[in-house]
Amino acid sequence: MSVATQSPSTGSVPAQSAAGSPRGRSTAIILFLSLGGLSFAVLQSLVAPALGTIGGDLGVATTDASWVLTAYLLSASVLTPILGRLGDMVGKRRVIIVVLALLLVGTVLAALAPNLGVLIVARILQGAAGAVMPLSIGIVRDELPRERVSVTIGLLSAIFGIGAGIGIVAAGPIVEALSWHWLFWLPAVLVAIALLGAIFGIPESPVRTPGRLDLIGTAILSVGLVALLLAVSEGQKWGWGDVKTIGLIALGAVALVVFVLVELRVKEPLIDVRLFTHRGVWTAHVVALAFGFAMFGTFILVPTLLQLPSVLGYGFGMSVTGAGLLLLPTVVAMVVSGVVAGALIRRIGPKIPMIVGGVAVTAAFLIPALGHGEVWQIVVSGVLTGIGIGMALAATSNAIVESVPAAQTSEAISANTVIRTVGSSVGTAVIAALLASDVSAQGAPLDEGFTVGFWVSAGVGVLAVLAALLAPSLRARRREARAAGVDDFEELGKPGGI
Repeated sequence: MSVATQSPSTGSVPAQSAAGSPRGRSTAIILFLSLGGLSFAVLQSLVAPALGTIGGDLGVATTDASWVLTAYLLSASVLTPILGRLGDMVGKRRVIIVVLALLLVGTVLAALAPNLGVLIVARILQGAAGAVMPLSIGIVRDELPRERVSVTIGLLSAIFGIGAGIGIVAAGPIVEALSWHWLFWLPAVLVAIALLGAIFGIPESPVRTPGRLDLIGTAILSVGLVALLLAVSEGQKWGWGDVKTIGLIALGAVALVVFVLVELRVKEPLIDVRLFTHRGVWTAHVVALAFGFAMFGTFILVPTLLQLPSVLGYGFGMSVTGAGLLLLPTVVAMVVSGVVAGALIRRIGPKIPMIVGGVAVTAAFLIPALGHGEVWQIVVSGVLTGIGIGMALAATSNAIVESVPAAQTSEAISANTVIRTVGSSVGTAVIAALLASDVSAQGAPLDEGFTVGFWVSAGVGVLAVLAALLAPSLRARRREARAAGVDDFEELGKPGGI
């Protein structure tokens, strides 16, 4: 494990530089980081409801236009761990400025894109911003007073769910009132503000992990993630039994196994896979995987159900805008529960909020699985989904922060972000396949497909609950933190319970 270096003026604990910082500066840091995270999360989902419109305007089929999503996903998955590791090495502020600059260039380029090829390149540039979350959480841990760390991490974590929800909600009104180009112009304003804030309002962290980038590990991980996610993204179109799909899944699985073996041997790994052996880390990863699935499962199931014609007997006949507005309670619940979770974590640790989040999202899918013929069932399900996502994402990030040394924060959170992205990809593919497997003569998904989709998502919620129950207790977390070299465990919060 690499050894962190610090500015001589900061002492042995990174918090000391932030402890005397004015509250206003801390608030400004939170604001700028939140805007960057919100921009990335919104762009992740904003184009999904508009793929048909984008494809029609650019003269390509919707299946080809889906590469707008696939390119973004692949780029984020590959670049997030690389840029997170660089942040730990050369400075988180420096790297987040580069990341936000790439996001801004990619967003403006997408708004001006004259054809699909340029739009795909723009989305690849935007995908670099997947590292915003791990870098932001690293900056928060290094720079903010300890009493604000857990709450802020909870807020930043929830923002990624909130942004995805806002993207689904806002896409329809933006396209209907303006054009699909404004799906990028509007977020570009937020990105520009976040970039200026990072340049002028965020100090450079004194916590570094000197070393070199593991190029071999980077190459192997890139091959593994691209192969696996490409198979998941395109499997429905190619066919799950197609040689391309099976071959890519096999290649991805082998590459990821090789990556683990290589990382165990190199002196300065891209991702210290030994961290995965800590119970506080691997349980958080399993919860993140499950919630990535559940989050995008609901973003497919609910809008699709709401927009189907009511004459079918199970659709609600809503417009894209109307369906999006019905998801607003979900977004509001994420905001509130993310902040509440941060406060709870400071008092009782991340385990109970993780359990509560898992139970809430399981209940959120059980309700429509048992019956989804009334609007109130969809709204209650959405509120529970928002509570579950806000609680769980805040708890997983805090659990990892408490389990790894400060110098490895961005690296560890990057891995969690990638795992959640994989969960989102698998969730999107599985739910889409379920809906497409049984359709009417007119091509509309049958009601049974939605019921099965809700049951599957509820089952994934149960997986999250089980993983959360296996998360370490207070005593075990303190013991693991001490063994891992976490010297600021007590300062990160004042847990007093499980």
